[in-house]
Amino acid sequence: MRNASPLDLPTSDEAKPHDTRFFGHPFALAHVFGVEMWERFSFYGMQGILLLYLYYSTADGGLGMDQTVAAGIVGAYGGAVYLATILGAWVADRLLGAERVLFSSAIVIMAGHLALALLPGFAGVIVGLILVALGSGGLKATATSVVGTLYAAEDPRRDGGFSLFYLGINLGAFAGPLLTGLLQTTAGFHWGFGLAAFGMALGLTQYAFGRKSLPDAARHIPNPLPRRRYAPVAGIAVAAVAVVVVLVVAGAIRADNLALIVIGTVIAAAIAYFAVILLSRRITTEERSRVWGFLPLFLTSVVFWSLYQQQFTVLTVYADQRLDRNLFGWTMPVPWVQSINPVFIILLAGVFAALWTKLGRRQPPTPTKFALAAIIMGVAFLLFLPFAGGGANSTPLLAIAGILLTFTIAELMLSPVGLSVTTKLAPEAFQTQMVALFFLSVSLGTAISGQLATLYDPANEVPYFAVLGAIAIAMGVLLLAFAKPVLALMRGVR
Repeated sequence: MRNASPLDLPTSDEAKPHDTRFFGHPFALAHVFGVEMWERFSFYGMQGILLLYLYYSTADGGLGMDQTVAAGIVGAYGGAVYLATILGAWVADRLLGAERVLFSSAIVIMAGHLALALLPGFAGVIVGLILVALGSGGLKATATSVVGTLYAAEDPRRDGGFSLFYLGINLGAFAGPLLTGLLQTTAGFHWGFGLAAFGMALGLTQYAFGRKSLPDAARHIPNPLPRRRYAPVAGIAVAAVAVVVVLVVAGAIRADNLALIVIGTVIAAAIAYFAVILLSRRITTEERSRVWGFLPLFLTSVVFWSLYQQQFTVLTVYADQRLDRNLFGWTMPVPWVQSINPVFIILLAGVFAALWTKLGRRQPPTPTKFALAAIIMGVAFLLFLPFAGGGANSTPLLAIAGILLTFTIAELMLSPVGLSVTTKLAPEAFQTQMVALFFLSVSLGTAISGQLATLYDPANEVPYFAVLGAIAIAMGVLLLAFAKPVLALMRGVR
């Protein structure tokens, strides 16, 4: 998922329609565009080589970790990033405002990449991944909100501005794995992590000079936390950190069960969120029905992301051990496979947007789109079967490109649609919590993808791809069968 949160702060009264210095848009957009592009560059660049760093032997510059444990860590880390968006959104809404959270999160991200680049062994991994997860969660939760403050609600350039911003996301996601992967293969893993840190530093520097040009609405705190509650909240935060430290020291939290712990944490958070919203006296009967209608979409989203996010676990291993990466006598770096999906997103996002616009009321309703996304994602896994069980260099690069094209089509059926429908189904009093719920589905699916990857065996691939593909297809067919009852619960929202 290469987009950011749709949470919108109030638009700025200072938004000036005549400011067209950045491709017809406010010049302040250039600074948010830049920091987000470089953050995505660093995030996907680092993630493209992370799994390889964990399981490659020490002779090859890695840490020599068991491959299944390493995959679980990468999945847990990805789940933690999306879990951290909830914390980032809360801090922005209650304490600092979106712009300040964005700026501080960028600093934390850069520090995390520096830790991976400079600290040796597992110490660098632990410190680096914690910092990058917290920082990326904070930035993901606020960047889009800051973009929203650059335009008045009636400004016709608003959608175009978000399209430019989305382009920056995918340019970073495309370039990151290419450059960090190339540096990793020529100079070593720590140089690759260092390049991710350098990219984040470039974005942070640009933003630091340009952030003063942002409107005051970007610094608005929608629901300030009363000062009398600062101490209790700080106490809860310290206690939570202390509990985690104790569990790590006691051996209850380990590298081999990290994905399961993140899964359990996200499930508990999701149940709590649903319970708080559904049991609240602040929502109407119609709003409560819409929340129930959101539940099947939530579950389908979890299944979808549990397969889709294996791009960063199973597909990395597959590209390393199965893919023919020989290009005219030169061996393509493994992380370059991660740059294929952003290219397809850049090419197809506008096509899908135009398609939905042209179809208007004739387009499939959201439950149908979600169902089709799950089915297409399942088909993508089945497309591995003709090549499963082969030896080294047995899978053509064109085949992987075709499979990732299928991934992208499924993503564009669910990811932007899910963000949109969540805001429509959200009760008036729980806009933020509902968006957090959607991100929890991404978090849960990502963590599950890491746990599933521990079951992947390159020597016995057919059952893995066949079973997971069949489960996704079955989930899609089930939602398709119940699309009308789900639509009825959604009370007029399509």
